[in-house]
Amino acid sequence: MKNTISEPPGRQNLAKIARRSNVIPLHKARLKPAPSILEELPLHAYSSVDDMVHELRPELPVYCLRPHTITNMAKRFLKAFPGDVLYAVKTNPDPNVLRWLAKAGVQHFDVASLAEIKLVAEHLPDASMHFMHPVKSREAIAKAYHTYGIRDFSLDSFEELQKIREVTNDAEDLNLYLRLSVSNDNAAYSLSGKFGISVENAASLLLAIRKVSKKLGVCFHVGSQCMEPDAYIYAMQSVANLINQTGVKLDILDIGGGFPSIYPGMLPPSLGSFIKAIKKGLRVHPAFAECQIMCEPGRALVAEGGSTIARVELRKGNALYLNEGTYGSLFDAGSPGFVFPVKGIRTQGTFSDKLAEFTFFGPTCDSLDSMKGPFHLPEDINEGDWIEIGQLGSYGMTMATRFNGFQSDTVVEVGDQPLLSMLGVN
Repeated sequence: MKNTISEPPGRQNLAKIARRSNVIPLHKARLKPAPSILEELPLHAYSSVDDMVHELRPELPVYCLRPHTITNMAKRFLKAFPGDVLYAVKTNPDPNVLRWLAKAGVQHFDVASLAEIKLVAEHLPDASMHFMHPVKSREAIAKAYHTYGIRDFSLDSFEELQKIREVTNDAEDLNLYLRLSVSNDNAAYSLSGKFGISVENAASLLLAIRKVSKKLGVCFHVGSQCMEPDAYIYAMQSVANLINQTGVKLDILDIGGGFPSIYPGMLPPSLGSFIKAIKKGLRVHPAFAECQIMCEPGRALVAEGGSTIARVELRKGNALYLNEGTYGSLFDAGSPGFVFPVKGIRTQGTFSDKLAEFTFFGPTCDSLDSMKGPFHLPEDINEGDWIEIGQLGSYGMTMATRFNGFQSDTVVEVGDQPLLSMLGVN
């Protein structure tokens, strides 16, 4: 059946959101230095991105979050996936995002650092956390285990196994996951070069982990923004080969992340196609029927739930110089070359109906602060206009730096729909 993109539900909630909006001028929104991520502040709510821009006319970038989109995507994923869903906190660690996901039913969180552990523990004290970074400091392991009660750890080497055993005093309640290296050929981002042990070299490590684990798991990652559902089947076949080679009893199969979102020119297969492939992969080996099944989505849950609003500071031909760039929330638009959906916003007058292709440059003095695109915007867009850049609920504001002194800490809630959505793709 042909995939179509339709507007997600929820427009009936816009009036309610607008009624409770607390719109105040941007320069008065925060009267003290920007808080750390742990000092969660209530978000000011607007019925739409356009309303926010017309009201505030922001001089600095504004990061917009859509709670209704995030909760809808999470509920959809939870309903479809045949196992436990661990949200990858690195994707977007904003406390509001964590709270919205928990409200939608997400109970498990993939944490990759002590800072992420502290964050989840503070805002969601009843959440289940899994420390799935394969290389961790001894201090982080110690605090994760002894202070925060984490028992689930991933690893891909004998050295890391020894480290975990020493720090936890050879604890008998560890759930340890071998990170297996699998093909990332069908992903926009390959994640196979840094972590993971090959199937050919994994047998002895898996047997060693089995001896000291309460529960033994295998995890893998098919790569970020995976566009091929069968990639999960191939990866599960690799796990099956390892089980056959070692004869171990596997307790947990964690198929990792990689679930995609939608971008211009990049319409992935439906979530249903991925779930169908995963269920087929679970039949590859009889042992999988006895396993706890887990996954670690990030982008697929939150990408649609965020946008960045940037202002055009200068136009040179078809190059637009923005007050936001690759050292801010637009990292993925730089050397990775992601093309994000965009929309021009003008507070006075209207735009031409004709579109043109543009490249972007960020505000820093670094020539690497450039985004090739092409980004399709009204041909008459110019200095003083604003641009909504969508699909930045994942790896957007969480990637921002303070390089050159260019930064913004302004986050608001909006009630309109994302520029693109997978909610209408079955």
